[in-house]
This record gives sequence, C-alpha cells and structure tokens, in this order.
Amino acid sequence: MSKNIVVILGHPDSNSYCGDLANAYAQAAEGSGHRIKVFKLGDITFDSTLHHGYNKRQELEPGLQEIKDAITWANHLVFVYPIWWGSMPSLLKGMFDRVFLPGFAFKYRENSQLWDRLLSGRSAHVIMTMDTPPWYFRLVYGMPAHNQIKRTILEFCGIKPVKITSIGPVRYATPAKRAKWLKTVAQHALSV
Repeated sequence: MSKNIVVILGHPDSNSYCGDLANAYAQAAEGSGHRIKVFKLGDITFDSTLHHGYNKRQELEPGLQEIKDAITWANHLVFVYPIWWGSMPSLLKGMFDRVFLPGFAFKYRENSQLWDRLLSGRSAHVIMTMDTPPWYFRLVYGMPAHNQIKRTILEFCGIKPVKITSIGPVRYATPAKRAKWLKTVAQHALSV
C-alpha cells in the first residue's frame, strides 16, 4: 500500500553522509510507489529559536510552513541526523520547537496534567549516525537521543510506532561499510 512519506534531513550539511542516507531512503521509497517529500533543514532559512515559548505566536517562515503542511499530509515520517553531544543537531531541535506546537502536535487539556496527541495515525523511522559504537551508546550513556526523539517528542505527539536505526561508528568506517549502511537504509524504505 502506497504511503505519503516525509523525509527530514536534520544535518545542516546536505552533502553529508546523513544526506546520502536520506537520499537513499527517499529514492528507494519513491521507487516502490510511495509519495515522497524531502526537506533538508540546512537549505531552509528559519529562526530556530522559539523566542517567547508558548506565550506568544511566532509566525512560521515559508520553509517551516511547508514542513508543517507536509506532516499533516504524511502517513510516515523519516528523520535522518547525526548524534552530536548525545542529542540531535540544534537545527533539528529548532524545527521541532517551532513546528511541533500546541494546537498542531499536541493539546494540553484544561485543568489536567494530560494532553491530546494530535499527530496520531502516523508512524516514524529515525535514522541516526554516531561516532560512538551503538552498543556503547546504549549501555554506557543510556541512549539519551533515542529516548528524546521517540518518547518525549514523537510518541508524546501520538506518532507510533517509532523505529530507530542506529548507524555507527561512522568516523572511521570504510567506504564498503558506508555502502552497506546505504543499502540497509534503502531496504528499510522498501518495508514501510
């Protein structure tokens, strides 16, 4: 069954290895009949700071409005980015801060600690690269980036299931290893 898929590259450099992974996913998904929209955050001009928190509306720049509209259109979201300092790049975090707002991604209930998940009905695949071996990131650091994106952002907004693919260590990976990871990511796109 064909899906509407949004691929968001969270690396500021579109020509990075993360950019190659995002392209591999998008091309494989499109080749198998899915409808694809790709956003490269490094190529979009926007203020990544939510200056007034949720207290005052901050108009979305055209690029962020396109992303918001595409998320509304999508059945499946794909995020591709590197782990820097145990988390996502600030550019991607800024996109979440600016776009995943109350009234769009979630809604607090009146006089309650509970909230409504407004992006339910969508699934996600997160593809993270890292220089740390994934087993070390899991056992020693406790996977802070995985918990952040899966539990406190995507699932908080109702997006389930969330699949995470950890790729690494990338820093000293051979060309053959990098090519193998590209094929793996393309395979994931075929099984959406």
